[in-house]
Amino acid sequence: MNIDSTLSSKGQTTLPKEVRDSLGLATGDKLIYEIEGRTVRVRKMEPFDAIYHAALSQNMSEWASKEDEAAFGGL
Repeated sequence: MNIDSTLSSKGQTTLPKEVRDSLGLATGDKLIYEIEGRTVRVRKMEPFDAIYHAALSQNMSEWASKEDEAAFGGL
């Protein structure tokens, strides 16, 4: 299924109802955009999203000490 929408001059678009329904989206939900080359995958962010957390933590080197790993590695 292909669904289109239009990009505004402010870089905004409305997610079509079929997309919102498919993802089970409601007002206030957060989305994750996964970018691979020229392809973007959109999905609903769950309350704790391990993939998002792993991607984010790569940019937080101040929390990457051996002591932090020992204290929090099993979570």
